[in-house]
Amino acid sequence: MKINEIGEFGFIERLKLCFDNLLQGNQVGIGDDCAVLSANEEEDWLVTTDMLMEEVHFLRQSITPEQLGYKSLAVSLSDIAAMGGTPLGSFLSIAIPVDVDVEYLDAFMKGYHHLSEKYHTPLLGGDTTKSLKHIAINVCVIGRCSKGKARKRNMAKVGDIVCVTGCLGDSAGGLKVLLEELPFTKEHEELVLKHHLPEPRLDEGHFLAGFEAVHALMDISDGIASDLVHILKSSGKSAVINVDALPLSEALKKTAELQKWKTLDLAASGGEDYELLMTVDRRALELVQQHFAEHFGKPLYPIGEITEGEARLTWRKGFRMIDFHPSVFNHFKK
Repeated sequence: MKINEIGEFGFIERLKLCFDNLLQGNQVGIGDDCAVLSANEEEDWLVTTDMLMEEVHFLRQSITPEQLGYKSLAVSLSDIAAMGGTPLGSFLSIAIPVDVDVEYLDAFMKGYHHLSEKYHTPLLGGDTTKSLKHIAINVCVIGRCSKGKARKRNMAKVGDIVCVTGCLGDSAGGLKVLLEELPFTKEHEELVLKHHLPEPRLDEGHFLAGFEAVHALMDISDGIASDLVHILKSSGKSAVINVDALPLSEALKKTAELQKWKTLDLAASGGEDYELLMTVDRRALELVQQHFAEHFGKPLYPIGEITEGEARLTWRKGFRMIDFHPSVFNHFKK
């Protein structure tokens, strides 16, 4: 059997089954945005790690070194945000081809430092080694949250409203702009910047975790068509999503119309938006939305509902169920 036959998440599930029996106490291991470890009587530690591989996660010729440094840390900070936590520090390991200029690495670290400074997350260590061809980057971030308050994927409840913190599909649109070598209009530049400089929603995650009515929470790294299914599988629930409710930016709508892109596919399956995806008790939704809008000056978007049943995601348009099958990202797909 080859890895492409089971995919990334099939492989992860095999690992999870092997190591779950070694978890101690209230530890959370493989299968959530972060591992959760007991720190003391008042706090838990959050630990996450992410790898970015040249030609898989980024194109060196299309992203500046400053942007790459920024994004390398952003994707891991986003995992801390998804648990409602606060980052404490990061570790950076990087494999470097011998032909890379020191000035490139200086610029990379400038971008990494910029985001580190913004969220008070010092670089605490890491490792460097030689690569034979491509740049490979691994970032580990350690964070904290109040004892037992980490928001996990298994917390969704029937009747919860599925919400997101921002527009969907912009990062995927930015990648298409690069791959299709489109000229840089104002809209195209907006989309590319969303792809290269994602904003980890740390403030939003910490704020939302303060509401008992906010149940399951995660970040959108692979698109809601994939990421929401993780919540459904962990929670043992089903969900219905209204495609008319998916928030879309004007830049994406305008570009998709001109380029004949399938906007809904980008919004549902486009990865690397790094907005937050959550389920909220419907009885408290209006209150949570009100406080969120007052605090951040932007809406919290309801897009669907958690229902009974096996882990299955269905789609509707208005009041009518539709046959919609957005692609699901798989690292090992040929």
